[in-house]
Amino acid sequence: MSRPHLELADVFKSLDSDTQSLSCQKRRVIRDIIQCRTAALGGHVEQCTQCGHQQMAYNSCRNRNCPKCRAAARKEWMQERAAELLPVEYFHVVFTLPEQLSTLALQNKRVMYGLLFRAASQTLLEIAADPRRLGAAIGFLAVLHTWGQTLQHHPHLHCVIPGGGLSLDRSRWVSCRKGFFLPVKVLSRLFRGKFVAYLSAANEQGRLAFNGQSKHLAEANHFADLLDKVSKLEWVVYAKPPFGGPVQVLKYLARYTHRVAISNQRLVALSDGQVTFRWKDYAVGNAVKEMTLEVREFTRRFLLHILPRGFVRIRHYGFLANRCRSESLDCCRKLLAHGTNQAAYFEQADIGPDQCEADQESELCPVCREGRMKILKMLEPEAIPLRANFRLDGTADTS
Repeated sequence: MSRPHLELADVFKSLDSDTQSLSCQKRRVIRDIIQCRTAALGGHVEQCTQCGHQQMAYNSCRNRNCPKCRAAARKEWMQERAAELLPVEYFHVVFTLPEQLSTLALQNKRVMYGLLFRAASQTLLEIAADPRRLGAAIGFLAVLHTWGQTLQHHPHLHCVIPGGGLSLDRSRWVSCRKGFFLPVKVLSRLFRGKFVAYLSAANEQGRLAFNGQSKHLAEANHFADLLDKVSKLEWVVYAKPPFGGPVQVLKYLARYTHRVAISNQRLVALSDGQVTFRWKDYAVGNAVKEMTLEVREFTRRFLLHILPRGFVRIRHYGFLANRCRSESLDCCRKLLAHGTNQAAYFEQADIGPDQCEADQESELCPVCREGRMKILKMLEPEAIPLRANFRLDGTADTS
């Protein structure tokens, strides 16, 4: 894949405002993205075993917010998921926090996003286990996204779920109706109730911070008013059309699991302190449009989606939970009486280096297309100073 003509690093390099007001973590994200695959991180010289062609390959920053560094992690993760696929219909359910909680969520990311995972997962597990619904123990993975197409804050959870589950005594596989998993209105009401209850408990335990626009919520009556307001809303939970099978699931996961707020491919232009990017307007049939923002505003929006250190944004539940996944999948396959050809799924889904934005260094020689590129020598990182406002120690570098 050729290098995009414009990258997120180029946008950050053009910043003309001081970043010292940003947290150390956010400044590190900016620095890492700027330095990714440059001489600043070192690398190696490769040489073709056939024609002798040489080229330099610089190291990646490995920051999970960098659009160029998700390829290797995505490919490895995808191969693991291929080994877990079941020969059943798969469903896609999305849980969204209401806009009224957005500011509070931004100020309390670890708590609020954790509650989102907890409320959504327990909602799915409880309703699926209800004998009036599916009456089965299901398994699924959930992926947190915090952005909309225009980079505004929009926290929501994508859940990918096999169409059925184990009977409560684990003696048989219980399939859902074709094309239908669980009623979204029922999911929405229970999800709302659980989240509001967990949020109230978190406040009583003193786990929430209230600053700026949310400062008034520190008073009990104002916080109660907020809970009452959101409790009366219809929370958005929707089920997308079913995938239909494992191949479609892999294609979806390849696009969604290791994404960052915006990819380099969506960037259109950078000029006169403004950046233009493409976005899809879902309100008018997914029409592709362009938006232009000042670099400072674009950067502000991008940094909204930096997750707390160590926060896990892809989680597994039910029979796909880490502690019991292998045993439960063996049980599912025996009950389904059908083995999965994982390699075939991976190949059919066409999930390879060409699908990954940043997988630009292929072992095959780009000149003769016959030899293989082998490492000839290592390159030490070069000291390439950034501007003063990117120092991470909280002081300006005037040298």
